[in-house]
Amino acid sequence: MQIILVSDRLTTAKAITIRPWHLAGALFAFTVLVFMLASAFSFITLKHASEWRLPVIDELITAARNEEIQRSEQFVRENLNTMAVKLGQMQAQLIQLDTLGTRLAKLAGVKAPEPVVNSAPPGRGGPLINENTLSADELEAQMKQFSDLLAQQDDYLGVIESELLLDQATLSLVPSTLPVNGGTWNASGFGWRIDPFNGSRAMHEGVDFVAEVGTPIIAAAAGVVTTASFHPQYGNMVEIDHGRDLVTRYAHASKLLVTPGTLVRRGQKIAEVGSTGRSTGPHLHFEVRVKDVAQNPNRFLELARKALPANARQASADSHAH
Repeated sequence: MQIILVSDRLTTAKAITIRPWHLAGALFAFTVLVFMLASAFSFITLKHASEWRLPVIDELITAARNEEIQRSEQFVRENLNTMAVKLGQMQAQLIQLDTLGTRLAKLAGVKAPEPVVNSAPPGRGGPLINENTLSADELEAQMKQFSDLLAQQDDYLGVIESELLLDQATLSLVPSTLPVNGGTWNASGFGWRIDPFNGSRAMHEGVDFVAEVGTPIIAAAAGVVTTASFHPQYGNMVEIDHGRDLVTRYAHASKLLVTPGTLVRRGQKIAEVGSTGRSTGPHLHFEVRVKDVAQNPNRFLELARKALPANARQASADSHAH
């Protein structure tokens, strides 16, 4: 693009060539000038708005401030409502947890904690106002109360857990697991009977489980093996000490799988059924002794018998009756 200048002062016409970058530069300079003028106007207007007291400017500033305050209040209110709902849900769960703790305490034999004196909230009342927003102070007080109750409940459940663990550990040392699975329960019961060898009246200090040779014999409770050897009367025999002067004896085994000093757990295989020693056929002779005095094993194995299927339990009862 060319512009030709003609003047009386010039002897000849002068041509000016305008290139695209000249136009771009002029447009940029114009834009910067407009922006600077607008910024200067806004700065001067806002700076001196209070002095000039222009109603329009005052209304704009007030409206913007009120809108920002409303947004902040709405944000805080929504967060307080959300926290209040969550707090209500946690309090409901705490009530359920407290109910469960009370039931567990009865099972564990733990006395429920005494209520704190004057801990009941004061009487309150009044008409219902349709407003469910808690203030920040009220929410903080509710959270503190909930935290105290949760700490108390945690200690309470900790005591119950300790008692239940103690009971579980104690129960694991009580011979309440069947020493033979799948065999005939109580083929020969505890007490006086006719001796199968000489026909005389003799005391039977255990119970017999008839099973095939090689059937696993398992520990009726956890303990330490004190004897694992051959006995002229009992044949291959294992004795397990469960503490508190309680011992179980497993006799007439065909094979021993443990040695003295072995720590065994409940249900662990310790031997296999056989017919060694004074025996008329394959079976397990099982004894429970307290201070070396024979006890009726059925008293300890009753829990295991109840866990049997109904048909096996009936067969056990019939064999015990005979």
